[in-house]
Amino acid sequence: MKRSRDKAHSHPMPTPSPESGYSDAAKAAVQGTTARVQEMHQAIAGKSFNVLTRIPLVAGPAAFAKMMHDAISGGVYAAIHHGATGVFGAAAAIERQLPESEGPPSRAASSLRSALNAAFGDHLAGIGNIMAIDMGIYVDGRQVPLDTEALDTAFPTGGKRICLFIHGLAFDEHCWEPGGGSEVEVDFGARLQAELGYTPLYLRYNTGLPITDNGSQLTVVLEALLATWPEEVEELLLIGHSMGGLIARNACEQAAAADLYWPQATSMLICLGSPHLGSPVERLGHTVNTALQMTDITAPLGKIAATRSQGVKDLRHGPGASPTTPHDIALRFLGSTLTDDVDHPLADWFGDGLVTLGSATEHPITGDVKSTRLGGIAHMALLTEARVYAQIRAWLDEINHE
Repeated sequence: MKRSRDKAHSHPMPTPSPESGYSDAAKAAVQGTTARVQEMHQAIAGKSFNVLTRIPLVAGPAAFAKMMHDAISGGVYAAIHHGATGVFGAAAAIERQLPESEGPPSRAASSLRSALNAAFGDHLAGIGNIMAIDMGIYVDGRQVPLDTEALDTAFPTGGKRICLFIHGLAFDEHCWEPGGGSEVEVDFGARLQAELGYTPLYLRYNTGLPITDNGSQLTVVLEALLATWPEEVEELLLIGHSMGGLIARNACEQAAAADLYWPQATSMLICLGSPHLGSPVERLGHTVNTALQMTDITAPLGKIAATRSQGVKDLRHGPGASPTTPHDIALRFLGSTLTDDVDHPLADWFGDGLVTLGSATEHPITGDVKSTRLGGIAHMALLTEARVYAQIRAWLDEINHE
């Protein structure tokens, strides 16, 4: 039985004071990469000169050559460093003076910002960079304030049933839109609204933050959303792709522990290609990074690799799993494989290209939990594939007919 909750007209979300944008982020990237290249250059050159200075006949000339090499190369790298500071610093000053566009941000700009957040989002958020994405509900590329009037304007046909779509690493809400290049593509949100009356909402968030941090933010966003939605919400449905499913699961656990309202209104969480047991791609990245750190020549490259965000690093082992489902929320896990036959010997090895079948569908969770496997679907195709929608619809029909 769902308990009642107090309506609130508004529930503002705290946002950091923006300090910089694309230009400052680019300046930091250029300077950081230049420093690593310089370290690698010095390590390689140092080994060569160390050998030469031990040979009696060439030791003197080699020492002089090393001195000249260090002076010249140091000057070159300093010029690059300070040049980046001047050029990008001036660009940042100009960027901050530009007025905000009256139209919605372009999809290309949104995609670039999402990719930047995936790689360095925790750092951007930590320094208050304007490029750090604020978690929220987005419509036409803009965040919708969580107050009743704004929500009513943004969703004039909104009803008592809500479906929140949560994207994965390095993407934004646009990834749920069919590309129009295939007959098997489906707009999940539009179909659920037309067929079952769910109002589709789309979350955007900083995928570079730790999964637990994003889970905490999502608990607040959903509590505010249900408190300010123009109508009494009878059902909340969550659909997460890849990292999005992990964040939704984490949010359900945190919200239940805090005795918040929204988990009690949540009927089902559907995870599409979510690496519950970790991603082999990130495990490979960690292994490569460890190997790079083993010698002084490759260590600078290891430093570059190590700067990837905590959100990416969290995918190495996955978030683990609570043994029970909070507030009896139905959990549905869907995994896919590049092979048409899910029982093919290589099916679980390749998975959907990024997540293995086992990681996407196996779990130690008890309660109302079901998993299914589909063949011949790549990781990103899970967002719009007709067979995926058919499975979502079948799962919803099961609980609606109970």
